[in-house]
Amino acid sequence: MGKLTALKIRSLIEPGRYSDGDGLFLEINGKGAASWVIRVQNKGKRQDIGLGSLKAVSLKDAREAAFLTRQKIAQGIDPVAERKQERQVIPTFRKAAEMVHEEHKEAWKNGKHQDQWIATLKSYAFPKMGDRLVSEIEGPLIRDVLAPIWLTKPETARRVRQRIGTVLDWSYARGFRATEAPMRSRSKGLPRQPKKENHFAALPYASVPKFLEKLGERESVGRVALEALILTAARSGEIRGATWSEFDLEAALWTIPAQRMKMGRIHVVPLAPEAVAVFKRAKTFKVGASELVFPGQNVKKPLSDMTLLKILRDMDLAVTVHGFRSAFRDWVAEKTDYSGEIAEAALAHTVSNKVEAAYRRTDFLDKRRLLMREWAAFCKKTPPPSADSWDEESNA
Repeated sequence: MGKLTALKIRSLIEPGRYSDGDGLFLEINGKGAASWVIRVQNKGKRQDIGLGSLKAVSLKDAREAAFLTRQKIAQGIDPVAERKQERQVIPTFRKAAEMVHEEHKEAWKNGKHQDQWIATLKSYAFPKMGDRLVSEIEGPLIRDVLAPIWLTKPETARRVRQRIGTVLDWSYARGFRATEAPMRSRSKGLPRQPKKENHFAALPYASVPKFLEKLGERESVGRVALEALILTAARSGEIRGATWSEFDLEAALWTIPAQRMKMGRIHVVPLAPEAVAVFKRAKTFKVGASELVFPGQNVKKPLSDMTLLKILRDMDLAVTVHGFRSAFRDWVAEKTDYSGEIAEAALAHTVSNKVEAAYRRTDFLDKRRLLMREWAAFCKKTPPPSADSWDEESNA
Protein backbone atom coordinates (compact mmCIF):
# COMPACT_ATOMS: atom_id res chain seq x y z
CA MET A 1 0.00 0.00 0.00
CA GLY A 2 1.18 3.55 -0.73
CA LYS A 3 1.42 6.32 1.78
CA LEU A 4 -1.08 8.55 0.03
CA THR A 5 -4.86 8.22 -0.02
CA ALA A 6 -7.54 10.06 -1.93
CA LEU A 7 -8.66 11.75 1.30
CA LYS A 8 -5.14 12.83 2.23
CA ILE A 9 -4.51 14.21 -1.25
CA ARG A 10 -7.59 16.44 -0.97
CA SER A 11 -6.19 17.93 2.23
CA LEU A 12 -2.79 18.83 0.75
CA ILE A 13 -2.39 22.53 0.03
CA GLU A 14 1.24 23.41 0.89
CA PRO A 15 3.74 23.42 -2.01
CA GLY A 16 6.16 20.51 -1.95
CA ARG A 17 6.63 16.84 -2.80
CA TYR A 18 4.56 14.18 -1.11
CA SER A 19 5.80 10.59 -1.42
CA ASP A 20 3.59 7.61 -2.12
CA GLY A 21 6.55 5.23 -2.03
CA ASP A 22 8.61 3.40 -4.66
CA GLY A 23 9.73 6.72 -6.13
CA LEU A 24 6.22 8.05 -6.85
CA PHE A 25 5.55 11.64 -5.72
CA LEU A 26 2.72 14.11 -5.89
CA GLU A 27 4.27 17.51 -6.54
CA ILE A 28 2.37 20.70 -5.66
CA ASN A 29 3.77 23.99 -6.96
CA GLY A 30 3.35 27.48 -5.56
CA LYS A 31 0.20 28.08 -7.56
CA GLY A 32 -1.56 25.03 -6.14
CA ALA A 33 -1.28 22.92 -9.30
CA ALA A 34 -0.45 19.26 -8.59
CA SER A 35 1.18 16.64 -10.83
CA TRP A 36 2.62 13.14 -10.55
CA VAL A 37 6.36 12.44 -10.81
CA ILE A 38 8.29 9.20 -10.55
CA ARG A 39 11.98 9.21 -9.62
CA VAL A 40 13.95 6.34 -11.19
CA GLN A 41 17.49 5.19 -11.88
CA ASN A 42 17.89 4.99 -15.67
CA LYS A 43 21.26 3.80 -17.00
CA GLY A 44 22.93 4.72 -13.75
CA LYS A 45 21.50 8.22 -13.58
CA ARG A 46 18.70 9.58 -11.43
CA GLN A 47 15.80 10.82 -13.50
CA ASP A 48 12.43 12.39 -12.72
CA ILE A 49 9.66 11.49 -15.17
CA GLY A 50 6.33 13.27 -15.23
CA LEU A 51 3.19 11.11 -15.27
CA GLY A 52 0.55 13.80 -15.72
CA SER A 53 -1.48 16.25 -13.65
CA LEU A 54 -3.59 15.26 -10.68
CA LYS A 55 -6.69 16.50 -12.49
CA ALA A 56 -6.11 14.05 -15.37
CA VAL A 57 -4.47 11.13 -13.54
CA SER A 58 -5.97 9.55 -10.42
CA LEU A 59 -3.90 8.04 -7.61
CA LYS A 60 -4.69 4.57 -8.87
CA ASP A 61 -3.68 5.43 -12.44
CA ALA A 62 -0.50 7.14 -11.23
CA ARG A 63 0.53 4.00 -9.34
CA GLU A 64 -0.11 1.87 -12.42
CA ALA A 65 1.83 4.27 -14.65
CA ALA A 66 4.72 4.24 -12.15
CA PHE A 67 4.77 0.45 -12.17
CA LEU A 68 4.80 0.29 -15.98
CA THR A 69 7.58 2.92 -16.14
CA ARG A 70 9.80 0.94 -13.74
CA GLN A 71 9.04 -2.22 -15.72
CA LYS A 72 10.11 -0.63 -19.01
CA ILE A 73 13.37 0.62 -17.53
CA ALA A 74 14.08 -2.87 -16.21
CA GLN A 75 13.59 -4.13 -19.79
CA GLY A 76 16.04 -1.57 -21.17
CA ILE A 77 13.37 0.69 -22.67
CA ASP A 78 13.74 4.45 -22.27
CA PRO A 79 10.20 5.61 -21.43
CA VAL A 80 10.97 9.28 -22.20
CA ALA A 81 12.30 8.51 -25.67
CA GLU A 82 9.38 6.17 -26.27
CA ARG A 83 6.93 8.87 -25.29
CA LYS A 84 8.57 11.39 -27.63
CA GLN A 85 8.23 8.95 -30.48
CA GLU A 86 4.57 8.33 -29.67
CA ARG A 87 3.92 12.06 -29.69
CA GLN A 88 5.16 12.39 -33.24
CA VAL A 89 2.47 12.19 -35.85
CA ILE A 90 3.56 9.31 -38.06
CA PRO A 91 3.13 10.36 -41.70
CA THR A 92 1.73 8.35 -44.55
CA PHE A 93 4.16 7.16 -47.21
CA ARG A 94 2.80 9.84 -49.55
CA LYS A 95 3.47 12.63 -47.04
CA ALA A 96 6.90 11.26 -46.12
CA ALA A 97 7.90 11.03 -49.81
CA GLU A 98 6.85 14.63 -50.38
CA MET A 99 8.89 15.72 -47.34
CA VAL A 100 11.96 13.81 -48.54
CA HIS A 101 11.60 15.31 -52.02
CA GLU A 102 11.32 18.82 -50.60
CA GLU A 103 14.39 18.35 -48.39
CA HIS A 104 16.62 16.83 -51.07
CA LYS A 105 15.60 18.40 -54.37
CA GLU A 106 17.89 21.44 -54.01
CA ALA A 107 20.89 19.10 -53.80
CA TRP A 108 19.98 17.48 -57.12
CA LYS A 109 21.52 19.49 -59.96
CA ASN A 110 19.37 17.92 -62.64
CA GLY A 111 15.90 19.48 -62.72
CA LYS A 112 14.64 16.53 -64.73
CA HIS A 113 15.75 14.19 -61.93
CA GLN A 114 13.93 16.35 -59.36
CA ASP A 115 10.67 15.91 -61.26
CA GLN A 116 11.16 12.23 -62.09
CA TRP A 117 12.02 11.30 -58.49
CA ILE A 118 8.59 12.14 -57.12
CA ALA A 119 6.76 11.35 -60.39
CA THR A 120 7.80 7.68 -60.34
CA LEU A 121 6.55 7.29 -56.78
CA LYS A 122 3.26 8.98 -57.67
CA SER A 123 2.76 6.63 -60.61
CA TYR A 124 3.85 3.32 -59.11
CA ALA A 125 4.08 3.50 -55.29
CA PHE A 126 1.32 5.86 -54.15
CA PRO A 127 -1.61 3.82 -55.55
CA LYS A 128 -0.74 0.84 -53.30
CA MET A 129 1.08 2.38 -50.33
CA GLY A 130 0.53 6.14 -50.48
CA ASP A 131 -2.05 6.14 -47.68
CA ARG A 132 -0.25 3.61 -45.47
CA LEU A 133 1.70 4.87 -42.46
CA VAL A 134 5.46 4.53 -42.98
CA SER A 135 5.62 2.52 -39.76
CA GLU A 136 3.38 -0.16 -41.32
CA ILE A 137 5.25 -0.73 -44.59
CA GLU A 138 7.21 -3.98 -44.84
CA GLY A 139 8.76 -6.14 -47.55
CA PRO A 140 5.63 -7.90 -48.89
CA LEU A 141 3.89 -4.60 -49.66
CA ILE A 142 6.99 -3.28 -51.45
CA ARG A 143 7.11 -6.48 -53.46
CA ASP A 144 3.49 -5.97 -54.52
CA VAL A 145 4.32 -2.45 -55.73
CA LEU A 146 7.27 -3.64 -57.81
CA ALA A 147 5.82 -6.85 -59.25
CA PRO A 148 3.73 -5.33 -62.10
CA ILE A 149 6.73 -3.45 -63.57
CA TRP A 150 9.63 -5.67 -62.47
CA LEU A 151 10.05 -7.33 -65.88
CA THR A 152 8.22 -4.95 -68.19
CA LYS A 153 9.99 -1.81 -66.94
CA PRO A 154 13.08 -3.12 -65.13
CA GLU A 155 15.00 0.15 -64.98
CA THR A 156 11.97 2.03 -63.67
CA ALA A 157 11.30 -0.74 -61.15
CA ARG A 158 14.84 -0.49 -59.78
CA ARG A 159 14.50 3.26 -59.43
CA VAL A 160 11.14 2.93 -57.65
CA ARG A 161 12.69 0.35 -55.31
CA GLN A 162 15.60 2.65 -54.49
CA ARG A 163 13.31 5.64 -53.89
CA ILE A 164 10.97 3.68 -51.63
CA GLY A 165 14.04 2.66 -49.64
CA THR A 166 15.16 6.28 -49.37
CA VAL A 167 11.78 7.33 -47.97
CA LEU A 168 11.69 4.50 -45.42
CA ASP A 169 15.31 5.05 -44.32
CA TRP A 170 14.53 8.75 -43.86
CA SER A 171 11.47 7.78 -41.82
CA TYR A 172 13.61 5.57 -39.59
CA ALA A 173 16.09 8.41 -39.05
CA ARG A 174 13.19 10.69 -38.05
CA GLY A 175 11.85 8.16 -35.56
CA PHE A 176 8.73 7.31 -37.58
CA ARG A 177 9.79 3.67 -38.06
CA ALA A 178 11.30 1.09 -35.72
CA THR A 179 13.61 -0.24 -38.46
CA GLU A 180 15.34 0.87 -41.64
CA ALA A 181 13.90 -0.11 -45.01
CA PRO A 182 13.62 -3.91 -45.36
CA MET A 183 16.35 -4.08 -48.00
CA ARG A 184 16.71 -7.85 -48.23
CA SER A 185 13.02 -8.62 -48.32
CA ARG A 186 12.02 -6.08 -50.97
CA SER A 187 12.70 -8.28 -53.97
CA LYS A 188 11.72 -11.59 -52.39
CA GLY A 189 9.34 -13.45 -54.65
CA LEU A 190 10.27 -11.41 -57.71
CA PRO A 191 11.80 -13.15 -60.74
CA ARG A 192 15.37 -12.47 -61.83
CA GLN A 193 15.54 -9.53 -64.20
CA PRO A 194 17.29 -10.10 -67.55
CA LYS A 195 20.83 -8.78 -67.72
CA LYS A 196 21.02 -5.30 -69.15
CA GLU A 197 23.56 -3.92 -71.56
CA ASN A 198 25.11 -0.89 -69.92
CA HIS A 199 26.12 0.78 -73.17
CA PHE A 200 24.19 3.68 -74.66
CA ALA A 201 22.94 2.94 -78.16
CA ALA A 202 25.51 4.75 -80.30
CA LEU A 203 26.00 5.49 -83.96
CA PRO A 204 29.25 3.89 -85.18
CA TYR A 205 31.89 6.61 -85.38
CA ALA A 206 32.42 5.88 -89.08
CA SER A 207 28.79 6.93 -89.72
CA VAL A 208 29.03 10.26 -87.89
CA PRO A 209 30.28 12.33 -90.90
CA LYS A 210 27.41 11.16 -93.10
CA PHE A 211 24.97 11.78 -90.25
CA LEU A 212 26.21 15.37 -89.89
CA GLU A 213 25.77 15.94 -93.63
CA LYS A 214 22.16 14.83 -93.39
CA LEU A 215 21.65 16.82 -90.17
CA GLY A 216 22.83 19.97 -91.97
CA GLU A 217 20.21 19.68 -94.72
CA ARG A 218 17.87 21.67 -92.50
CA GLU A 219 18.55 24.41 -89.99
CA SER A 220 16.83 24.57 -86.60
CA VAL A 221 17.88 25.36 -83.05
CA GLY A 222 17.68 21.64 -82.18
CA ARG A 223 19.81 20.55 -85.14
CA VAL A 224 22.46 23.18 -84.46
CA ALA A 225 22.51 22.15 -80.79
CA LEU A 226 22.97 18.49 -81.76
CA GLU A 227 25.82 19.38 -84.12
CA ALA A 228 27.49 21.38 -81.34
CA LEU A 229 27.06 18.46 -78.95
CA ILE A 230 28.78 16.08 -81.38
CA LEU A 231 31.73 18.38 -82.15
CA THR A 232 32.38 19.09 -78.45
CA ALA A 233 31.61 15.56 -77.13
CA ALA A 234 29.53 17.27 -74.45
CA ARG A 235 26.59 15.91 -72.49
CA SER A 236 23.08 16.88 -73.51
CA GLY A 237 22.46 18.94 -70.38
CA GLU A 238 25.74 20.81 -70.79
CA ILE A 239 24.85 21.86 -74.34
CA ARG A 240 21.20 22.65 -73.68
CA GLY A 241 22.00 24.73 -70.59
CA ALA A 242 24.89 26.65 -72.19
CA THR A 243 24.81 30.44 -71.87
CA TRP A 244 26.70 32.98 -73.96
CA SER A 245 28.68 34.18 -70.95
CA GLU A 246 30.45 30.79 -70.86
CA PHE A 247 32.03 31.29 -74.30
CA ASP A 248 35.12 33.06 -75.53
CA LEU A 249 34.85 32.39 -79.24
CA GLU A 250 37.95 34.48 -79.98
CA ALA A 251 40.01 32.17 -77.76
CA ALA A 252 37.94 29.17 -78.91
CA LEU A 253 37.11 28.14 -75.34
CA TRP A 254 33.89 27.11 -73.60
CA THR A 255 34.11 27.19 -69.80
CA ILE A 256 31.29 25.25 -68.16
CA PRO A 257 30.81 26.23 -64.47
CA ALA A 258 31.00 23.58 -61.78
CA GLN A 259 27.31 23.80 -60.88
CA ARG A 260 26.35 22.66 -64.39
CA MET A 261 28.74 19.74 -64.50
CA LYS A 262 27.82 16.20 -63.48
CA MET A 263 30.98 15.86 -61.38
CA GLY A 264 30.72 19.35 -59.86
CA ARG A 265 33.98 20.64 -61.38
CA ILE A 266 34.68 23.42 -63.88
CA HIS A 267 35.25 21.96 -67.34
CA VAL A 268 37.01 23.89 -70.11
CA VAL A 269 36.20 22.70 -73.63
CA PRO A 270 38.62 23.70 -76.41
CA LEU A 271 36.62 24.50 -79.53
CA ALA A 272 37.77 23.41 -82.98
CA PRO A 273 37.23 25.96 -85.77
CA GLU A 274 34.28 23.88 -86.99
CA ALA A 275 32.72 24.06 -83.51
CA VAL A 276 33.29 27.82 -83.29
CA ALA A 277 31.47 28.15 -86.63
CA VAL A 278 28.52 26.18 -85.23
CA PHE A 279 28.21 28.43 -82.19
CA LYS A 280 28.38 31.51 -84.41
CA ARG A 281 25.48 30.06 -86.39
CA ALA A 282 23.64 29.61 -83.09
CA LYS A 283 23.67 33.40 -82.63
CA THR A 284 20.84 33.60 -85.15
CA PHE A 285 18.60 32.02 -82.48
CA LYS A 286 19.62 34.49 -79.78
CA VAL A 287 16.81 36.49 -78.20
CA GLY A 288 17.17 39.53 -76.00
CA ALA A 289 15.23 38.06 -73.09
CA SER A 290 17.50 35.03 -72.72
CA GLU A 291 21.20 34.29 -72.29
CA LEU A 292 20.70 30.68 -73.42
CA VAL A 293 22.60 29.62 -76.51
CA PHE A 294 19.89 27.11 -77.40
CA PRO A 295 16.59 28.42 -76.00
CA GLY A 296 13.46 26.31 -75.93
CA GLN A 297 9.92 27.31 -76.87
CA ASN A 298 9.90 29.29 -73.65
CA VAL A 299 13.03 31.31 -74.45
CA LYS A 300 13.94 31.60 -70.77
CA LYS A 301 14.15 27.81 -70.46
CA PRO A 302 16.65 25.47 -72.16
CA LEU A 303 15.83 23.40 -75.18
CA SER A 304 14.08 20.16 -74.18
CA ASP A 305 16.10 16.94 -74.09
CA MET A 306 13.31 15.31 -76.10
CA THR A 307 13.87 17.82 -78.93
CA LEU A 308 17.29 16.33 -79.64
CA LEU A 309 16.02 12.76 -79.34
CA LYS A 310 13.12 13.52 -81.71
CA ILE A 311 15.59 14.63 -84.38
CA LEU A 312 17.22 11.20 -84.23
CA ARG A 313 13.84 9.43 -84.31
CA ASP A 314 12.70 11.52 -87.29
CA MET A 315 15.86 10.35 -89.07
CA ASP A 316 14.92 6.71 -88.26
CA LEU A 317 17.94 6.19 -86.01
CA ALA A 318 17.61 3.91 -82.98
CA VAL A 319 20.44 5.61 -81.10
CA THR A 320 20.62 7.93 -78.11
CA VAL A 321 21.93 11.47 -77.91
CA HIS A 322 24.39 10.37 -75.24
CA GLY A 323 25.64 7.69 -77.62
CA PHE A 324 27.60 10.29 -79.62
CA ARG A 325 29.99 10.53 -76.67
CA SER A 326 30.53 6.79 -77.04
CA ALA A 327 31.18 7.25 -80.76
CA PHE A 328 33.80 9.88 -79.93
CA ARG A 329 35.44 7.60 -77.36
CA ASP A 330 35.54 4.69 -79.82
CA TRP A 331 37.05 6.93 -82.52
CA VAL A 332 39.81 8.07 -80.14
CA ALA A 333 40.64 4.48 -79.26
CA GLU A 334 40.50 3.11 -82.80
CA LYS A 335 41.79 5.93 -85.01
CA THR A 336 44.21 8.00 -82.89
CA ASP A 337 47.26 7.60 -80.68
CA TYR A 338 45.90 9.76 -77.86
CA SER A 339 46.00 8.14 -74.43
CA GLY A 340 42.85 7.07 -72.65
CA GLU A 341 43.35 9.68 -69.94
CA ILE A 342 43.23 12.49 -72.52
CA ALA A 343 40.03 11.05 -73.99
CA GLU A 344 38.52 10.76 -70.53
CA ALA A 345 39.48 14.35 -69.76
CA ALA A 346 37.77 15.44 -72.98
CA LEU A 347 34.61 13.67 -71.80
CA ALA A 348 34.91 15.28 -68.33
CA HIS A 349 35.08 11.90 -66.63
CA THR A 350 36.59 11.68 -63.16
CA VAL A 351 39.76 9.70 -62.49
CA SER A 352 38.66 6.43 -60.88
CA ASN A 353 42.02 5.84 -59.20
CA LYS A 354 41.96 8.05 -56.09
CA VAL A 355 45.75 8.16 -55.75
CA GLU A 356 46.18 9.17 -59.39
CA ALA A 357 43.42 11.77 -59.04
CA ALA A 358 45.13 13.28 -55.98
CA TYR A 359 48.40 13.84 -57.88
CA ARG A 360 47.03 14.92 -61.25
CA ARG A 361 47.32 18.67 -61.71
CA THR A 362 46.65 19.02 -65.46
CA ASP A 363 43.52 18.90 -67.56
CA PHE A 364 45.51 18.25 -70.79
CA LEU A 365 44.02 21.38 -72.37
CA ASP A 366 46.69 21.75 -75.09
CA LYS A 367 46.47 18.09 -76.09
CA ARG A 368 42.69 18.17 -75.94
CA ARG A 369 42.63 21.20 -78.21
CA LEU A 370 44.41 19.27 -80.94
CA LEU A 371 42.31 16.17 -80.25
CA MET A 372 39.06 18.10 -80.67
CA ARG A 373 40.33 19.67 -83.89
CA GLU A 374 41.11 16.22 -85.28
CA TRP A 375 37.67 14.96 -84.21
CA ALA A 376 35.94 17.91 -85.86
CA ALA A 377 38.00 17.45 -89.03
CA PHE A 378 36.95 13.79 -89.11
CA CYS A 379 33.28 14.61 -88.50
CA LYS A 380 33.13 17.43 -91.08
CA LYS A 381 35.50 15.83 -93.60
CA THR A 382 37.91 18.74 -93.52
CA PRO A 383 41.71 18.44 -93.66
CA PRO A 384 43.07 17.49 -90.23
CA PRO A 385 45.41 19.99 -88.54
CA SER A 386 49.08 19.16 -88.79
CA ALA A 387 51.39 19.11 -85.80
CA ASP A 388 53.51 21.85 -87.44
CA SER A 389 50.57 24.19 -87.93
CA TRP A 390 49.53 23.58 -84.32
CA ASP A 391 53.04 24.41 -83.04
CA GLU A 392 53.11 27.60 -85.10
CA GLU A 393 49.68 28.64 -83.82
CA SER A 394 50.68 27.93 -80.21
CA ASN A 395 53.90 29.94 -80.51
CA ALA A 396 52.05 32.82 -82.08
